[in-house]
Amino acid sequence: MTSNRNIKTFGQQSAGYASARPQYPEALFDWISSQCSHHTLAWDCATGNGQAAQSLAKRFDTVQATDLSAEQIKHCIPASNISYRACPAEATPFDNRTFDLITVAQALHWFDFKRFWDEVRRVAKPGAFFCAWGYGLFEGDAALDNTLGDWVKARLDCFWAEGNRIIMRGYPSEDIKFPFERISAPDFKIEVSWSIEQVISFVETWSAYKIAIENSVLAKELDYRFREARHLFAGQTFDLVMPIDVVAARIE
Repeated sequence: MTSNRNIKTFGQQSAGYASARPQYPEALFDWISSQCSHHTLAWDCATGNGQAAQSLAKRFDTVQATDLSAEQIKHCIPASNISYRACPAEATPFDNRTFDLITVAQALHWFDFKRFWDEVRRVAKPGAFFCAWGYGLFEGDAALDNTLGDWVKARLDCFWAEGNRIIMRGYPSEDIKFPFERISAPDFKIEVSWSIEQVISFVETWSAYKIAIENSVLAKELDYRFREARHLFAGQTFDLVMPIDVVAARIE
């Protein structure tokens, strides 16, 4: 279950979250869609800014998108076939056996697993497809890692919650108490070409960063490193990769 502190950091980052976070590859949604027998109704759980819901809406007649944070919901991009609402992942207002697809993007590690899996069983149609996914930290540019990336990752490491560490471990079934027969997924990854400003904006969305800057000494250290990186890498772009870990199953 999401802690009060993490709810606070999500709320703090809502307004800038959409522009600072990378987009998921359309190939992921094509694969998800191909696993579904019917494309009438999908539930995007913990929708955040609605990024995944937008892609699902291209492939499903209707998408119900929920998030615990009303602040996040306020910043979602509207679409004619997406309905947004604030509610817990573990206790929704949906009828039994409603959905052809249930998705969770970059949020499964915060849930009360037992209660959530019970809710999935309740609202999924027989044979519905479930898919959750997440990505970790960026990699792929040695110059960036040597001057900023490795330092930031090491400095913020102690501020990651256990939920974050579950996603960093790749969503092992024992960590998330996964009760279904897991389906293998193709290898997906996020690929971006970012300026140093985009890299820094992405780091500033991390919950570990939000917690770390409450410490004045760390806030000064991070500010100094960011200013140094802006000067060093002005005008440059970095080709970065974020591998995606997928948890998928058919709900019988």
